[in-house]
Amino acid sequence: MMTTGMVILVATVCFLIGAVAGFFLARKNFMSYMEKNPPINEEMLVSMMSQMGQKPSTKKINQMMSNMQKAQKQAIKGKK
Repeated sequence: MMTTGMVILVATVCFLIGAVAGFFLARKNFMSYMEKNPPINEEMLVSMMSQMGQKPSTKKINQMMSNMQKAQKQAIKGKK
């Protein structure tokens, strides 16, 4: 039979392992979600450039999107 202290110790260890595993699973899911669905898309860039007084061309939009995607990939690689 287990004593009360052993039960509390096992429960605490299991809780900590579950919390750490849950954190890393949630982090991985969030990173993959942000990679698939970036927070800024072409429509947002067009409206931002219009608000700043620039005339948005498709070349500029594509260039800015590719630069942001490269920066995002470098940031992800830097964290690993």
